[in-house]
Amino acid sequence: MNNELATDICLALGANLGDRAKNLGDAVKLLGEKIRVEKISRRYETAPVGVVGQPLYLNGALRGKTTLSATELLAFCLDVEKRLGRQRPAPRWSARRIDIDLIFYGDEIIDLPELQVPHPRYAERDFVLRPLNEIAPEWVCPRRRRTVAELQLANDLRSATGILAALPNQ
Repeated sequence: MNNELATDICLALGANLGDRAKNLGDAVKLLGEKIRVEKISRRYETAPVGVVGQPLYLNGALRGKTTLSATELLAFCLDVEKRLGRQRPAPRWSARRIDIDLIFYGDEIIDLPELQVPHPRYAERDFVLRPLNEIAPEWVCPRRRRTVAELQLANDLRSATGILAALPNQ
């Protein structure tokens, strides 16, 4: 990969079906096909959002570089999800083997029907912000013009955390 042409990116990952830790690990390995993975957060066990009665999630974040365009990266992430058994279409907030969200693509703001970057709801989701803060606290959100660390602090002051446990990577 030509680092001069590569874009810094951050992804959020989650899984609440099957072997959650294996699903996250497999996703990172497959993402490594087209992303130079630089940092991976710890895994965080969290309650599902928007629905009750589902298994707990494991969530994490990945920071890396890619030469893919943002839309190519989205297509690649969707392909990785499919290869790991994610079924689409599915009802919103349904349980899943893997979920990969593009949070940041450099300092770009993208508003397409199929892709919004920065991810529109990441700053309100502790299960995204906390692992993201672990690997990219200094990253400035181009839409909010605040660092991830500042957004995490604001989130901590606003509400109780949804994190049940932080687990080491294995």
